Amino acid sequence: MHNIKDIRKNLENFKKKLSDRNFTFEINVFEDLDNKNRKLINEKEKLEQEKKILSKSKDKSNFEKSKKISEKIAEISNDQLITQKKLNDLLFILPNLASEDVPVGKDDKSNKLIDKYGTKKKFTFKPKSHVEIGQINNDIDFDLSTRLSGSRFVVLKNKIALLERALINFMLDIHTNEFEYTEISPPLIVNEDVMFGTGQLPKFEEDQFEIKFENSDQRKFLIPTAEVVLTNLVRKSILDKNKLPLRYVASTPCFRKEAGSYGKDTKGMIRQHQFYKVELVSIVEAKNCNTELERMLNCAKKILEKLEIPFQVILLSTGDMGFSAEKTFDIEAWIPSENKFREISSCSSCGSFQARRMGAKYKSKDGNDFVSTLNGSGLAVGRLMIALLENNQNQDGSVTIPDVLKKYMNNLDKI
Repeated sequence: MHNIKDIRKNLENFKKKLSDRNFTFEINVFEDLDNKNRKLINEKEKLEQEKKILSKSKDKSNFEKSKKISEKIAEISNDQLITQKKLNDLLFILPNLASEDVPVGKDDKSNKLIDKYGTKKKFTFKPKSHVEIGQINNDIDFDLSTRLSGSRFVVLKNKIALLERALINFMLDIHTNEFEYTEISPPLIVNEDVMFGTGQLPKFEEDQFEIKFENSDQRKFLIPTAEVVLTNLVRKSILDKNKLPLRYVASTPCFRKEAGSYGKDTKGMIRQHQFYKVELVSIVEAKNCNTELERMLNCAKKILEKLEIPFQVILLSTGDMGFSAEKTFDIEAWIPSENKFREISSCSSCGSFQARRMGAKYKSKDGNDFVSTLNGSGLAVGRLMIALLENNQNQDGSVTIPDVLKKYMNNLDKI
């Protein structure tokens, strides 16, 4: 969320920067609502002051005046609340502004290649897809999951299920032991305020799984990513500056309707309604955002380097970034069966955008400042499984286990 004072001072700049994010900011609509809201607030405050003066008088003739003023205050208050809601409805859907070093563009065509790692394996046979590998022993079972839950779910069995668990434990160990993230086991169900805090609501409501509770005064949602709950650990807090940065990691299932992806990646495990992800979140001072983003990116890259999976790093353009991000790097792993790189992690700096929505601050010399938040996949487990299965496959359909993963796989050499 943006500081409304900043918007007022820099209207044309906001319009331009939001246009770079593919968002049309109607200045006239904003100004009309903002001016009306401020006018109503001023009128209300003047009447309240007038009523306060009358209340000190012992003249009984002022009683009727005071009563009429109270009625007018109630009328103005109602009008102001309606205007404030309309203004909030506009402010709450404004995306974050991109950092100055982010390439300007409408979509992924303007993304910038930053780095490449590893050598693509040259197969002496046509590489199978993860779906084909999983069908050999029916250990990746889409038919069964469809009968249980519908499309875009999967049942993993035997050594493939073990591989999923192994990858999660491997990544958690790296992030906690080598990179000193604090491991969190968070709730998977959160309330409406928490979803608002990280930017999932109100704009992306159609993509969320809402849970219906009887006799509940608050809406509840399954988390679409652990970013939501990890970032909100500091909501409505005033933190000690000396305790920053805070770095959290969690492995959780993630639940998404994928409402805007009809017909996209329908085959296999690329785009599921339920999937595991190891998520990284950092809470820092604003001045440390860029340094922390590079650090987080390197933590995510290290997983693929240790597993010897080829990947590339992409700096996203203004039109391809997520709603809350001011700068995002994507890591894309090589998928042999598709002969292309696919996203396996996004690492984003959000500046104070989420902190304003959450009310998360820290004490400074000049008072209380908003913290800055960052998040990144470290990594998406399903997509990491796909990359590992396909890059390490053998002609007979077996898959070689990387050395660093063997202790998590009961010392198996192959599956």
